[in-house]
Amino acid sequence: FQSDARDICENIQFLLGAFETATGEQWLAFRDDGRYSAADYAKITSERQLKERPNFWNPYDRAYKLELRKYFVLRLLNGAMCGLVHMHNHDRLHQSLGPSSVVLNTVAEKNGYYLLPQLRDLAFSVDIGYSSMGVGALSDGLWRRASAAGASTPLEKRAFGVADDIYGAGLLIAYMAFIPFCKAGIMDGISLQRLLENTFRLDIYAAREYCLEDDKLSEAVNFLDLGDGAGWELLQAMLNPDYRKRPIAEAVLNHRFITGALL
Repeated sequence: FQSDARDICENIQFLLGAFETATGEQWLAFRDDGRYSAADYAKITSERQLKERPNFWNPYDRAYKLELRKYFVLRLLNGAMCGLVHMHNHDRLHQSLGPSSVVLNTVAEKNGYYLLPQLRDLAFSVDIGYSSMGVGALSDGLWRRASAAGASTPLEKRAFGVADDIYGAGLLIAYMAFIPFCKAGIMDGISLQRLLENTFRLDIYAAREYCLEDDKLSEAVNFLDLGDGAGWELLQAMLNPDYRKRPIAEAVLNHRFITGALL
């Protein structure tokens, strides 16, 4: 999906080439466009909050920092979704989307305007072109899960694969909505996923009511509350238990929460 210069997407790491080792291992080589990942940013930001002290001389200081953080995170998510839209439009699934799969050129929130998120970890991507579906060890597990979910025809399996990527993107949005907005130790990715999947069975609005009662999660709740709950609305759609009801990547990219228009 990057074979032509016209197809290059700035939100996907540039593929330089591929090689095979003497032992048969296959590797992809990408241009190094950043040393940090979204996971690094979230960790640095949450740890920094432990050291922050209230600025009594300037009560607007914290509000200003939160606005910078919201803008940074929304640009990060927007860029990640741009990359995913490009992949899906070129018949590729990412299949490994998460905070460690998004590389950043900066983690400084004051430089949010210059932030360029790029998708990486593309060695696990799956071809969903109709002539290639069902071929390759990397896709075996995906198609087994598709069959178990009731997807039998090539069209249904393709829809399941796209929805599977959207689910991963939904978990990424949830991670970026919570971890950077909470102090270190309050919430982590695994606990958040268990909370959504196991405790609340993907009832996102019930999860909101739970989080609303915990003051330590208030900034995360406020972030997802933007635009009369637009963040929660998007999460509920992307994490819908029925894969057929999840939006496509382009619809997520154009959602009012991801566009950043709410700021």
